[in-house]
Amino acid sequence: MTAAVILLFFVFLVIGIPISLVLGMMTVLYFFTLGDTQLLTSMPQQLFSSLDNYGLLAIPLFMLAGELMNGGGITSKLVQFARVLLGHFRGGLAYVTVIANMFLASILGSANAQAAMMSKTMVPEMEKEGYERKFSAALTLSSSIVAPIIPPSMIFIIYGTLSGASIGGLFMAGIIPGLIYGAAFVGLITFMGYKYNFPKSEREPFRKVMKSALTVLPALLVPLVIIAGILSGVFTATESAAVACVIAFLVGYFLYKELKLKKLPSIFFNTVISTATVTFLIAMAGAFGWMIAFEQIPQAIANGMLSLSENPLVFLLLVNIFLLIIGAVLDGIAALIILVPVFMPLLMTYGVDPIHFGVIICINLTIGLLTPPIGTGLFIVSSIADVKFESLIKSVFPFLMMGIIVLFIITFWEDAVLFIPRLIGL
Repeated sequence: MTAAVILLFFVFLVIGIPISLVLGMMTVLYFFTLGDTQLLTSMPQQLFSSLDNYGLLAIPLFMLAGELMNGGGITSKLVQFARVLLGHFRGGLAYVTVIANMFLASILGSANAQAAMMSKTMVPEMEKEGYERKFSAALTLSSSIVAPIIPPSMIFIIYGTLSGASIGGLFMAGIIPGLIYGAAFVGLITFMGYKYNFPKSEREPFRKVMKSALTVLPALLVPLVIIAGILSGVFTATESAAVACVIAFLVGYFLYKELKLKKLPSIFFNTVISTATVTFLIAMAGAFGWMIAFEQIPQAIANGMLSLSENPLVFLLLVNIFLLIIGAVLDGIAALIILVPVFMPLLMTYGVDPIHFGVIICINLTIGLLTPPIGTGLFIVSSIADVKFESLIKSVFPFLMMGIIVLFIITFWEDAVLFIPRLIGL
């Protein structure tokens, strides 16, 4: 029976049924075929329990902060500053895309949202400058994977609530890996820029650079306040999301004067839709995880891992390979909710730090956005940027390989992840 459910699961995914509905349907179908009505009547309670967590409150708040910053012109100021600073280098607009994604990662915290937003703005701009559209789309999508790494991060919040790991610690642990990813993509662009003779623009005068820097300072308040507040212990990661909303509103309304009150209804509406989508997925994935636990699949995987090797480095290598495969066919958040309860019992056995593991699993599943056949980021950017899916896959390949290389560096270089959390005692 389990094999039939798994087969149906992949069939429904292939024919295009949304992952959240697939998870819910498979859970109901499985318990229905068991004939145990007690399990079916307990399912609503499981759905509620999946969402009954204070840490998840940060998700709608950070989404609202991102919408307020978009509506208030803060994101456009960040992109403009990166362009003034780096546009005159060969491949300058490609560097701008990476740096702008790193800036925006500290605002949106969602790779899909970031890829969608940046595709609308950067792909047409890069095409005007002489870049191929498929390369522009691939770069925009690839550099968006830093979104779940640099704080604040929605996927870190979900992992923290599931694992009990410090969300503040996860936020701090993502800083150095995020910078490593940015540097790796910049290095790759430098190589490609000289190989393919990427275009460059005129150097902006120093006065314009300084003016842009002063203009962008208020926009940087949001990530700075979040990080400073968590480091100092003034507020928790969840409370920092509410503070971010207040700052985003004040900066957009009073300083930049681009956030109009008439925009607020649409901002709130977009936040509600995005939050509902994520929370519905979390609830369904929680029920699916309950079904997996009932089948004792976590115990079977744990025993299988232990029978292969007791070396923690081999364990992490096997986990990465497994997650790269899973990330290619399953939505990152759904996979996270399903797999964290599977792997958590193994961390103590192998002596792996939960924060280090959290960064590994979150990066790994985010790379799945770039990986065919189900990589959601590929579908989003292909649609928005109007690029053929097959062409986008080919153009993404070098960035995908670089992303995997950095993933393994972070996996086996624990200090790169845990240096800041240890330094501040998180």
